[in-house]
Amino acid sequence: MTSTEPTTASTQGAGPAGDDSIVKKLSTLDRYLAVWILLAMAIGLGLGRLIPGMNDALAKIEVGGMSLPIALGLLVMMYPVLAKVRYDKLDRVTSDRKLLISSLVINWIVGPAVMFALAWIFLPDLPEYRTGLIIVGLARCIAMVIIWNDLACGDREAAAVLVALNSVFQVLAFGLLGWFYLDLLPRWMNLGDGQGLDVSVWHIALNVVIFLGIPLLAGFLTRRIGEQKLGREDYEQRFLPKIGPWALYGLLFTIVILFALQGKTITSQPLDVARIALPLLVYFALMFFGTFLLGKGLGLAYDRTTTLAFTAAGNNFELAIAVAIATFGVTSGQALSGVVGPLIEVPVLIGLVYVALAWRRKFAVGAVTTAP
Repeated sequence: MTSTEPTTASTQGAGPAGDDSIVKKLSTLDRYLAVWILLAMAIGLGLGRLIPGMNDALAKIEVGGMSLPIALGLLVMMYPVLAKVRYDKLDRVTSDRKLLISSLVINWIVGPAVMFALAWIFLPDLPEYRTGLIIVGLARCIAMVIIWNDLACGDREAAAVLVALNSVFQVLAFGLLGWFYLDLLPRWMNLGDGQGLDVSVWHIALNVVIFLGIPLLAGFLTRRIGEQKLGREDYEQRFLPKIGPWALYGLLFTIVILFALQGKTITSQPLDVARIALPLLVYFALMFFGTFLLGKGLGLAYDRTTTLAFTAAGNNFELAIAVAIATFGVTSGQALSGVVGPLIEVPVLIGLVYVALAWRRKFAVGAVTTAP
């Protein structure tokens, strides 16, 4: 199996269970990552709630319905991780049919169906929130999953391939699946009249280009030019540790901005947030643990099993929020469901990083990530 070596402290940032020597060597940022993420969420919520007009001011800094501050944070977050990818090893990933087929089935058949079922089970009386959750389920992750995978010592090369694959299918299938789950299927099952989803394919393509294409190209060129100028050893041992922490800085910045934008909405409707949060918690648990067990059952190594699980559990919250706002309005229940998505996803997935690292022991020694 293709392997991924942790080249900086941030790759081991969640602290492998039972390895106190590694934990002691971590930077303060890495060692207390979960604390910083929760603090960033609290700061964002507080800023959005306490500073009059701040969320409106941030919302105006956008192009084509896309928040520039969030875009900046995601680009800064993804670039260092994609600069670590060994692009010369991608062919080993693309030849792994079990991994690729499993990812496509889980992301584009199982994931949307699970969210559709949970939305109807938990929110049968709240059609706006239910529709918003279904949109979240359709928006498969192409951005933040990169950093969760890296923190859990997943396979970087596999993550790059699966995220790219998700991007292609997102452009091709998002609108079609939106019509199927929000319009055709509810009417066919006599669940109601259904709601249309008016979303431009070009808008989705732009989302993919910005949140994946730009950092992927930058990471590829950095790796290519860096190895030519410095040599592979100096590039990985001297250059990567310098840019590595910026992935976490970008993550924290993104979280602060995201929750500052929606702080007032979230804190003013706590009961509605709780109703939306419950099916999301069940969704993340089913998708992560189910996929993790599937990967292990298929005989995948720890690193690829972890990558498969995180790409299945994560969602593209930026796309979901943008589509919900563009289609139903910024004050709609659908938009609130999109906003609650990252509120639940961020702390849950950072917790699952620790779970994945603890489960690493259950894999045979030869199946755990090793240096090439």
